[in-house]
Amino acid sequence: MSERVILHSDMNCFYASVEMLHHPEFAGMPLAVGGDPEARHGIVLTANYIAKQKGVKTGMALWQAKQICPEIIFVPPRMDLYLRFSKMAREIYSEYTDKIEPYGIDEAWLDVSDSRNLKGSGMTIAREISHRIKYELGVTVSIGISWNKIYAKLGSDYKKPDAITEFNRENYKDRIWQLPASDLLYVGRQTNKKLQKLGIRTIGQLAESDEKLLESHFGKIGNVLWAFANGWDEDPVCKEGYEAPVKSIGNSTTTPRDLENDLDVWIIQIALAESVAARLRKHGFKCKTVEITVRDNRLYSFSRQIHLRQPTNITNEIVTAAFQLFKDNYKWEHPIRSLGIRAADLVLDDIPVQLDLFGNQEKKEKLEKLDRTVDEIRRRFGYFSIQRAAMYQDKVLSHLDAGTHTIHPHSYFHG
Repeated sequence: MSERVILHSDMNCFYASVEMLHHPEFAGMPLAVGGDPEARHGIVLTANYIAKQKGVKTGMALWQAKQICPEIIFVPPRMDLYLRFSKMAREIYSEYTDKIEPYGIDEAWLDVSDSRNLKGSGMTIAREISHRIKYELGVTVSIGISWNKIYAKLGSDYKKPDAITEFNRENYKDRIWQLPASDLLYVGRQTNKKLQKLGIRTIGQLAESDEKLLESHFGKIGNVLWAFANGWDEDPVCKEGYEAPVKSIGNSTTTPRDLENDLDVWIIQIALAESVAARLRKHGFKCKTVEITVRDNRLYSFSRQIHLRQPTNITNEIVTAAFQLFKDNYKWEHPIRSLGIRAADLVLDDIPVQLDLFGNQEKKEKLEKLDRTVDEIRRRFGYFSIQRAAMYQDKVLSHLDAGTHTIHPHSYFHG
């Protein structure tokens, strides 16, 4: 049986690269995506290479980035735009294999083992994909090639931007084992500190360590890291199907004033649910789980979730589930400062669904049609052009435009 050929494709400085396409006037300038550029609040989600060369890093506060690079340009994130480019990239990948596993919206593993007879070697396929992404989408990718997912991801990180790196049985010890242990997937800052205390600083030293020693210090993750370092990763690339390329879509807000009763919560949850459901519909997802977060004015917070009978992207169903979660779990000991709603366990909206014998399918179809009509009106005339009646019961709270969305990618480990 021939060895697998796995690619890992990573779109370089993805958000910033897409924004540069849409802002040609910023060519040659340092640019970062993130936060509120007017208020200078928030953090850098990503920066272009010009900004990175001046010291701007992902996760840095905007004001810190401005200190390091006074000429930097900030633009707000446009997740709908990035998701559109992500989808177009996956359409290109799908011409080479149906085994595509997203890792966030800008990265994906591809198993091209069965495509070699038709499409050529892993290197040939990687070069074609790199060329097509560049000339069809206008952004660049770095691609890693190996016989397993872990080394393929190391390859896409090895050289950037716009590069292809292959790690095979002949070169992996010379090239991979010299890299810092922190480069390995799931070796975070704290894990790396513990490894250094054990005298383990490179991937090679990790690979040649005593597995039992690692297990005694890290538990089962020690066995996993030891296997990863040795390239013993047989995890399959999930076949493209009904799995969504992102894990969840959510929105939260610090409320315009403290919430003091159920009606206040209902108004804010409607606004949040509308924004989450609209984004689900726009990108062709439904959720199987609804989660809420609640924080009171003494900064005590908690999260609760509920699994739905059927996947949904209907606003009314999401807010009903969210409000019931709130009623079941909050006793009004203190006013509320912040609320959030997250739609999780996403599936594509064309997944086959068993009809609910106890549900009203006709009502569900009417709600779906109503939601899409509201989406279209707001797209043409703005968010406040149409509002639910409940929103008019409090002018302060109803003025909230819940327009910020958070999208959470898949982790490597499923479940």
